[in-house]
Amino acid sequence: MGVFRRHLTTPLLAALGDTPVVLLHGARQVGKSTLAQEITSAQHPARYLTLDDATVLAAARSDPAGFISGLKGPAVIDEVQRVPELFLPIKAAVDRDRRPGRFLLTGSANVLLLPKLSESLAGRMEVLRLWPLSQGEIAGAVEEFIDRVFARALVLPSATTLDRDELAGRIAAGGYPEAVRRSTARRPAWFRAYVTTILQRTVRDIVDIERLHEIPRLLSVLAARTGTLLNVADLSRTLGIPQTTLQRYLALLQATFLVHLLPAWTAKVRKRLLRSPKILVVDTGLAGHLAGVDSRALPTHPELWGPFVETFLAMELMKQAGWSTTQPTLYHLRTAKGEDVDVVLEAPSGEIVGVEVKAAVSVDADDFRGLRILAEIAGRRFLRGTLLYLGSQAVPFGANLYALPISSVWHWQQPGPAGRGRAAAPGARSSATTRRAGR
Repeated sequence: MGVFRRHLTTPLLAALGDTPVVLLHGARQVGKSTLAQEITSAQHPARYLTLDDATVLAAARSDPAGFISGLKGPAVIDEVQRVPELFLPIKAAVDRDRRPGRFLLTGSANVLLLPKLSESLAGRMEVLRLWPLSQGEIAGAVEEFIDRVFARALVLPSATTLDRDELAGRIAAGGYPEAVRRSTARRPAWFRAYVTTILQRTVRDIVDIERLHEIPRLLSVLAARTGTLLNVADLSRTLGIPQTTLQRYLALLQATFLVHLLPAWTAKVRKRLLRSPKILVVDTGLAGHLAGVDSRALPTHPELWGPFVETFLAMELMKQAGWSTTQPTLYHLRTAKGEDVDVVLEAPSGEIVGVEVKAAVSVDADDFRGLRILAEIAGRRFLRGTLLYLGSQAVPFGANLYALPISSVWHWQQPGPAGRGRAAAPGARSSATTRRAGR
């Protein structure tokens, strides 16, 4: 596999075209530096500096103001979280000259959580998040699932096939570019080294923790609970870590983009809705490694299989939201009676699309119960509900309710003479998908 084209390229170039400072952040090894270098070597020429370089780091730390004032023309500052003192000089420089595209910053920690940063660059900075590779980015195609399910009229995709073993393989591979490129046998070594790097570098950049050994243990427990409601009290008892300490660790894992908390969708209705977020380990490949399961073992553990499939698809939708035209916010729904919808997509207009996930080859009307409850709660805001499953056919299940193949999330093929076939496997690139990726 060669270089992956990232679908965030177009939004990133648009931001650099009208905003003085653009922050591209995400976990280590998701491809931020590669994307920044590709853009600044062609479409947006700029000087590239990384704070992972010892000499550059020393210069930035010794005189932050002098470091920024010495940059003539547009600049990329990679791993900016290592010297948060740079933000005030950047603000001063931008206040003197507000030309767009002056600074492209990248960070492996959520620098927006650092004190006073939000205020210092308010109105001067656009923030974009780069997630691990999506299934479309791996295959060389632009996914349009979100925009299609928010369309006025839903045109159902043609039949595709995706069996359990192929889905398990995609889940276990995850989306870190280096892990995707490696053989199945070599991925565990990469994931082990990755966790060590996160602890020794990224975590140390933003906070000093004496008991670093507790973080991998917490990550492993969270991996086994991905796709479930966050219960801090139970986690505290399981790990023997005080709740206050555990809350700090959870915030740290979110700040380093290893864990995402999917918030609960709530509405002003009489029905009682739970407000607890769901835990999502951002990369299912890393989650599988931490939980001790590979692609062959994962489907044999029912307590992991369903939640891992749900996490995988929730994160695919999270990635697509970053470049979709709709730009929805993602939530989940859970009532006090245990009725739920795995993902609730809410457009800026207020329209709602529900997404339920079933790791089964067939579904029936009872599987749409949560989506019907969401439709009742959302009222006129409810556009449609979709149930993703391992079957091959797209099937209507009543008013605005549809069963769709899981593969339609990244391979929505329109009906027609060429509208049948398998979902593209990771790494497969056709001339058609390559043309689409270049849009």
